[in-house]
Amino acid sequence: MKYPALLSFADILPQLEDFDAIIDARSPGEFAEDHIPGAVNCPVLTDAERVQVGTMYKQVNVFEAKKLGAALIARNIATHIETLFIDKPKDWKPLIYCWRGGNRSGAMAHILAKIGWPVVQLDGGYKEYRRHVSASLAEHAARFTYNVVCGPTGSGKSRLLQVLASQGAQVLDLEQLAAHRGSVLGNLPTTSQPSQKAFESSIWHLLQHFDPAYPVFAESESKKVGNLRVPDALMNNMRGSSCIALALAQPDRVQLLMDDYLHFVTDPALLNTQLSCLTALHGRDTIARWQKMALDGNMEELVEALLVKHYDPAYLQSIKRNFAQFGDAQVLELPDISDEAFEAAARALHRPV
Repeated sequence: MKYPALLSFADILPQLEDFDAIIDARSPGEFAEDHIPGAVNCPVLTDAERVQVGTMYKQVNVFEAKKLGAALIARNIATHIETLFIDKPKDWKPLIYCWRGGNRSGAMAHILAKIGWPVVQLDGGYKEYRRHVSASLAEHAARFTYNVVCGPTGSGKSRLLQVLASQGAQVLDLEQLAAHRGSVLGNLPTTSQPSQKAFESSIWHLLQHFDPAYPVFAESESKKVGNLRVPDALMNNMRGSSCIALALAQPDRVQLLMDDYLHFVTDPALLNTQLSCLTALHGRDTIARWQKMALDGNMEELVEALLVKHYDPAYLQSIKRNFAQFGDAQVLELPDISDEAFEAAARALHRPV
């Protein structure tokens, strides 16, 4: 094969895991929005340089913009070679892509191939990868049998999924992928949610590596997890699947939520900001009473009130309406919230092969 080789994503996909590196030559801003899973960002133009070249392209002329772009690209590629690639052996095989598979990845692929590395460039770039993800998500989602873990807020659904994953089960933890716990209080204060495209890439990547011969465990999510939308095909398949109903005593649910939402326990002002979002549902007087509980440190009382007045009624309405097989769910009672209890529950659901 002559290098750099220009291959389609369909040709690359079967050997995607075989590349020694997947190099995203786009700017850091483009990379942050989404990228091929496992890729590293080696921008041939920074965000500022990309704007600079684009402005010259529009306001001066194409020739001047290309001269400036070539100088910046050459300088940046040289830096990457000196700092990242200089110790790579002759058989090091990278895959390189940019936005459309044109000048940016083409320049890097050409130079690395001239050095002697067996470089592959993605024809069509990130846009072709994104097209494949969008087109194949529905197909991937339909390949699997899902076991949907249900249960009211605080029943331990996320913890059970984590233990199932540690025991080798196939787990699609949408809240983990979305960096959100799936309710009005579910945002994580130290973590921003990924973009919709990155969320879908993460789902695609997991389904791509799952085995259809075994079930996939997932949580009974709504159509949106925070600001992110679960792909329709996946949602529809999950909602028609068999269910597992977790049961946990109310005091344990309160304690679990206080453990999992410790940032609210230690920062009642942050909690009260989020509680204000529930004013339209529960009225000003109720929200003011709940906010006073938070400020007074009566967290257990507040959590129980939220469960009884807000979360449980909403859950009962939603689960029966959206998950067709919930009425026939396998009931799984947790005696407490110890690690041993969750490990035993996971073993009851998953038999390692």
